[in-house]
Amino acid sequence: MPEQQAANRKLYISDWHYGHNNILAFDNRPFKTVEEMNATLVERWNAAVHPGDTVYVLGDMFWCNMQEAISVLNQLNGQVFLIKGNHDRCSDGRFLKKFVKVTEYLEVEDSDRKVVLCHYPIPCFKNHYYGWYHLYGHVHNSFEWNMMEHDRFLMQELYGHPCLMYNVGSMMPWMDYTPRTLDEILRLDAVYKNEAAEPPAAQ
Repeated sequence: MPEQQAANRKLYISDWHYGHNNILAFDNRPFKTVEEMNATLVERWNAAVHPGDTVYVLGDMFWCNMQEAISVLNQLNGQVFLIKGNHDRCSDGRFLKKFVKVTEYLEVEDSDRKVVLCHYPIPCFKNHYYGWYHLYGHVHNSFEWNMMEHDRFLMQELYGHPCLMYNVGSMMPWMDYTPRTLDEILRLDAVYKNEAAEPPAAQ
């Protein structure tokens, strides 16, 4: 069965920042207004996520009042887990009930692959030299993300094994404000980095 038609898939995304006007400039997001961004976030979520899917949101999902956040969650396909970020204020029981689980850290199995989920990047994450994966957010497309990529390179040099940690912030080119499966993240991340490493074409 093709992946796009498979049921009960697992998808991942971080740093949605629904309702956050200042994030438009901070991330250089391609939206003219926060209202345009909000509508696009919901549209892309539901285009990618089927009702039977599970989505793991790795923090900083909302920047709006609780009632608006609940209204948005009611519109989204799939069963949603929230791995809390620094901007997630989760004290309202009505909000918490919209998620399967709200936690600070989670380990999941995805097609026989072990995946560590945390809002914050963990360069020395659990079993990184045994082929586990780590998905994170928080650092956006900033200098801090470049630091994490450098740490990843150093870990690979030290242990002689790939360091499988990936930024799944919604603003990253391979995420494009869309929840992705692990296979999609690996493929699109590789495409982006291969293209970025290619020398410019001769004029």
